[in-house]
Amino acid sequence: MLSAAARLPAAGDDTEDTEGFRSVRFNRPHRPFRRTPHATGGQHRRTHGEKPHEEHTVEGPLASSRRRLLITSATVVSAVLVAVLALRNASGPQEQGAAGSPADCRPTALLVPPCGAWFGAFVPHERDDLPEKVRAYERRVGRELDIVYTYHDMSLPSGTRREGQLLTPEERRVGEDHLLLLSWESKWWGGAKGQQPTWKQIAAGELDDRVIDVQARRIKDYGKKVFLSFDLEMDTRTPASGTPADYVKAYRHIHDRFRALGVDNVVWTWITTGYLDHAGTIEKMYPGDDYVDWIGYNQYNYYLCHDADWLTFAQTQKATHDWIRTHLSDDKPLMLSEFGTAADANRPRRQAEWYAQVPGVLKGLDGVKAALQWNYRDPGPHCDLAVANDTAWHSLRKAVSDPYLNQPLR
Repeated sequence: MLSAAARLPAAGDDTEDTEGFRSVRFNRPHRPFRRTPHATGGQHRRTHGEKPHEEHTVEGPLASSRRRLLITSATVVSAVLVAVLALRNASGPQEQGAAGSPADCRPTALLVPPCGAWFGAFVPHERDDLPEKVRAYERRVGRELDIVYTYHDMSLPSGTRREGQLLTPEERRVGEDHLLLLSWESKWWGGAKGQQPTWKQIAAGELDDRVIDVQARRIKDYGKKVFLSFDLEMDTRTPASGTPADYVKAYRHIHDRFRALGVDNVVWTWITTGYLDHAGTIEKMYPGDDYVDWIGYNQYNYYLCHDADWLTFAQTQKATHDWIRTHLSDDKPLMLSEFGTAADANRPRRQAEWYAQVPGVLKGLDGVKAALQWNYRDPGPHCDLAVANDTAWHSLRKAVSDPYLNQPLR
């Protein structure tokens, strides 16, 4: 079967929606980086040590009785402890895939939830109504989002224009009780050709004073940790934006510039399409483990949107997941940075059935620690990927109520 990527619009197609919010959708590529995974041995098992040295002293009846009493007491205490632990394991975080007590489920320094995965979404919005649109989505889905996903370009501020401003006032409000994923693109949306930043310019430091340093300081002043992605789906932007090597240099330059300015509250998130048609390109564009904290990929069930076959949630995710684990990283936390499905007009319940599969499949994807639903449309006919009807909303609501997707933010 031909992949959906083979039927997508031309790479880098941008559209302007009727509400004034720019919709960006790209071809989803794949690449064949052949890296041998790190050798991993079995878990080390702690031995019990040597058998205690046996005493050969002769004991009287009283000493013998005391020993029997101590042994009996120790046996009872051990049995009680075993029972308590078993009860905790049956009802505690382990049921959610946890590895320890509730305290162990707090996110790590890189915002990894040890006991499950975050749930987030892209919610269509205007810049000034982001908090209201997020709350409306949360009412429909029956819970608060863990991660809210927003997009920015690298334009300079002009009048009321804030597309290039990372952490707008509205994002700061949402960030009070959510994690933020900021997608930063080397674009000037609506700008002239000469205003479009290039990877070579970024790598050479030509945007440092006007763009990179300004936004780095804004994030630093924000204080809280944020996920930051540079040029998501970069595998669709070459050769128009430059070579894979140009991209890597630009990415590393931004990373190093932030570090030089003392910005330590960024979780570096590298997001590809995950389409294995572009495997070789994706591999060449990976900046390296020292520059990436999380790896994300965007995979959908497009169906009629791009004239593809219907794919289950597992079919959209597993092949890319396994490829990344084999060819890019066997231990980086992974993010389903955009996932979603078209509807089937001939089978109105089909979208609901698709979303019902999400938690079960997620638990089997090693290292996937976040899943963000794309509740919007793609350019083209039959390309509305938003939740289509009440039945589908009910199914998504039930799926994301799974304990595995409900982890403590602090």
